[in-house]
Amino acid sequence: MNLKFIVNLFTLFTVVLVSSQENLYTSYTIPDSLKQNANAVLRLDETNIEISSIKNLKHSYLRIITVLNKEGDNDLNTYVYYDDKNVIKELRAKVYNNLGKEIKKYKKGDFKDVSAVSSFSLYEDSRVKYLDYTPIEYPYTVEFYYETETKNTAWIPTWRPLEGYYLSTQTSTYQVVYDASVGMNVKEKNFSNYSISNKSVEGVINYKAQNMIALKPEAYSPKFREFGPRLLITPQNFHYEGYDGVTGDWNSIGKWFYDKLLVGRGTVLEETKDKIKELVSGIEDPIEKAKIVYKFVQDNTRYISVQEGIGGIQPISAFDVDQVKYGDCKGLTNYTKALLSVVGVESYYTRAYASPDTQIGLEKDFTTFLGQTNHVILNIPDGDNNSVWLECTSQSLPFGFIGDFTDNRDVFVITPEGGKIVHTKKYTTEENLQNLKGSYSISSDGNIFVNANIVSKGIQYDKKYWLEKETQRDLDVHYKKRWKYINNMDIKSMSINNDKDNIEFNEIVDFDATNYSKMIGDRMLININVLNRNLHVPDRYRNRKLPFKVNRGFKHIDETEIKLPSDYKVEALPKNKSIENKFGNYKTEITVKDESTLVYKREFIINDGEFPKEDYSSFRGFYKEVTKQDNAKIALIKK
Repeated sequence: MNLKFIVNLFTLFTVVLVSSQENLYTSYTIPDSLKQNANAVLRLDETNIEISSIKNLKHSYLRIITVLNKEGDNDLNTYVYYDDKNVIKELRAKVYNNLGKEIKKYKKGDFKDVSAVSSFSLYEDSRVKYLDYTPIEYPYTVEFYYETETKNTAWIPTWRPLEGYYLSTQTSTYQVVYDASVGMNVKEKNFSNYSISNKSVEGVINYKAQNMIALKPEAYSPKFREFGPRLLITPQNFHYEGYDGVTGDWNSIGKWFYDKLLVGRGTVLEETKDKIKELVSGIEDPIEKAKIVYKFVQDNTRYISVQEGIGGIQPISAFDVDQVKYGDCKGLTNYTKALLSVVGVESYYTRAYASPDTQIGLEKDFTTFLGQTNHVILNIPDGDNNSVWLECTSQSLPFGFIGDFTDNRDVFVITPEGGKIVHTKKYTTEENLQNLKGSYSISSDGNIFVNANIVSKGIQYDKKYWLEKETQRDLDVHYKKRWKYINNMDIKSMSINNDKDNIEFNEIVDFDATNYSKMIGDRMLININVLNRNLHVPDRYRNRKLPFKVNRGFKHIDETEIKLPSDYKVEALPKNKSIENKFGNYKTEITVKDESTLVYKREFIINDGEFPKEDYSSFRGFYKEVTKQDNAKIALIKK
């Protein structure tokens, strides 16, 4: 079957499809099932791609979406990126009211046209056209269409027939018509629970999905990307930025990437070379050298955010970054790599899928040039299969700490010899530690005087290191919010130390609070846990739909000394408690140090893991019991 015949057949199919769209512009024709849990309904999502050779890709896209409420505005997605290599051939949109009557029409020139990376000259050719429409009523429907053409055939958009939570899909089609000289690899992900048909034949990839009901997120449910249906697709032979390539395996595509896109982009200014060599003079240890280089980059550059796919995937040269002192993740990583090379430290450019909310790695069995990654970090080999990972976009993260943005996932490390899949650092439950040492005294009239010394490590550190840059006023607000269950707080002093060498965040806070205790005649009731009370109880679901996941475990160890008022004695103490299950552990212990002093110890551990939905009730019950125990009270009575 030749390509011309296929394209003509596809054109006929499109005409037939368009003629049946008259009922897609009013919300009255949306099936009730698709409105459930939906802020918007994707009436028709149609992707058509024609690759006539490895140097020609035409992409047409039609999107008809009915927005049901204000929250649904976020699902419009009526924009298209372009540059001198990806040309917009056609662009239009129409807006319809709830009755399906056209109320607004947009031609190509009516779209807003702005730089995709505003005010940064190195990316001035990267632009975006977007529909600027302010709705006057809901529901409304938008028809959005564009055609683009490019010589770069390395990247083919992933098909996601169900795009995310709160969005239904009535019909989604995906078709790629390709020449035999291009070839195509395809992988289906999470298709089993959906109505998706595959009518692909040689030279044509053709998928269709219908009546996909919106899902509502549930507490601790996996991120949609982890279980939503996706079609991964990549050409076997491609063209990118003037170079032809073969997808092959991870090793060969890494070799191609290094030779074609990285080689020759690692030169810096001579004065910078001299400066770096001077800074590491007399140091032999490569890791110590790397620490100095990393700090130099942090102190002398700034990060700009450039969305993946804009400005290409080839980093701007280290020389350019050296001159302008800014760059995106690609540019800053390549710049750091270049500086390390100057001082003889080996490092590797690494592509990853970065997200703080999920730990999705690359598909080991499906090699793609693009499409599985959205970020770049740096790998420094450190002995027997060990690695140091650098987040080169941050001006504040400690050396070797990547935090929750790229932890615990498979990434693509690109070396001169080829590419390889490597797993990044996993911060274990034990490493995600918060250690609290505290004390408080209670006055006879129920006021408390508190000292808290808190040391945080691992992901606990990641959640707090940013406090270093906060003002005293903002810190005051932060701590009052952290201990919001304590009324009438007056913070007396705050001391913060960000120990980047040991990757520990230290906090010392002193505060008073009036009327903390409850007075009942001669008795005083005191909530024993002043400093680390759990307030979180996961939401309840009568009929949970999704499994649940704890991305990262943590461990809290608390020890607090309590000074009782001199004119009171202990009447009753809470019982010690110990709970252990697959979700974690909880343990409390109260000891009498002397007649006026108690010591309260608490340990709370949550384990990471994936669990079936049937376990959720028990998981929630564990948190409820922890909350109950954290509200336990001491009863004192006047002597």
